[in-house]
Amino acid sequence: MNHFITAATFNFQHEIFSLKNILEQEGIAYFFENETIVGINPFGSIAYGGIKLKVHPNDLEFVRSILKDLDENNPLKIV
Repeated sequence: MNHFITAATFNFQHEIFSLKNILEQEGIAYFFENETIVGINPFGSIAYGGIKLKVHPNDLEFVRSILKDLDENNPLKIV
């Protein structure tokens, strides 16, 4: 996990729920830095630097394409 890099940053925990499911279905190794602390104190999200999606560098481009697809095709604008 030391070599994982930040692919995206989110302000609130509800923004990552759908993304977690997609990443697990695709078999991508990931973790969300600050997820627990932001869940406990959502108003401190900016102070903590947000919830950072960390992925292996080999998966970065694929994850970015997933994020782009979610952003363009999601009428709710969750991500």
